[in-house]
Amino acid sequence: MSFAVLGAVLVLVFALSQLGYFQPVRGAVRTVLSPVQAVMTNLATGAGKSAFNIRELQDLRQRTNELQTEVNRLQVENARLAELQPENEKLRQLLNFTRNNPWYDYRAAAVVGHRFGEDTSNLLFYIFIDVGARDGVAKGMPVVTDRGLVGRVTAVGPTVAEVLLIIDPGSAVNGRVVNSRATGLVRGNIDGGLVMERIPQGETISPGDIVLTSGLGGNFPDKLVIGQMTEVFHRDLDMFQSARVRPTVDFGKLETVLVITTFTPRGFDEPLEPADGEENTD
Repeated sequence: MSFAVLGAVLVLVFALSQLGYFQPVRGAVRTVLSPVQAVMTNLATGAGKSAFNIRELQDLRQRTNELQTEVNRLQVENARLAELQPENEKLRQLLNFTRNNPWYDYRAAAVVGHRFGEDTSNLLFYIFIDVGARDGVAKGMPVVTDRGLVGRVTAVGPTVAEVLLIIDPGSAVNGRVVNSRATGLVRGNIDGGLVMERIPQGETISPGDIVLTSGLGGNFPDKLVIGQMTEVFHRDLDMFQSARVRPTVDFGKLETVLVITTFTPRGFDEPLEPADGEENTD
């Protein structure tokens, strides 16, 4: 019975709809629901835009983080390149020095330590380099840079060596003035500089003169730059004159040096060995 009634109602509703009796009702419902529909549409559109903006903001943040990471990497790379540039320039200068002085063999070494201080007897000016006996380095070998003479090796281990700097008060190098050819003895001074002593009184020397190694005494090769005279001390009553010498090497900034490995020091205060075929008659 109920199904018959329901069917009849549906037929009636369909017929009335077809005849247009529900049109006013539809208009009224549409009128009532139109603002609600507009609000729902705006909410849906706004929600979609918000979701898009959130995704866009997340993408933007991710891109910003990626760019910041790249900026950090480039800053590190630039710092590394900035550090390598002066190092490469120093190595280039050392290479030019070896090319301009091809009569020796050299061993490049990095400065790995300093010892600037005092012991019970005098000041100490030493550096330590990262080459040793395994690299062919031996005691007494001269050490240089492209700027001039650094010192000489005084102790050797398997992979490290100790170098006495020419500015140490215990160091002495026979020098020659370029202009006058005057000779003298260049010693380290307590202030970390150099003094050239025992220059004959008759020689003409002046501030600005360049001092090289003379090769006399056999402890160093000749023609290595030592420094430049800055002040001359001359008194007529003295047998010798002297001069203050500014080293050409900046000992506070030593990083890479060259060990001359083919020069054999020979101090002439040592006894001479007899030549082949001769006997020592002493």
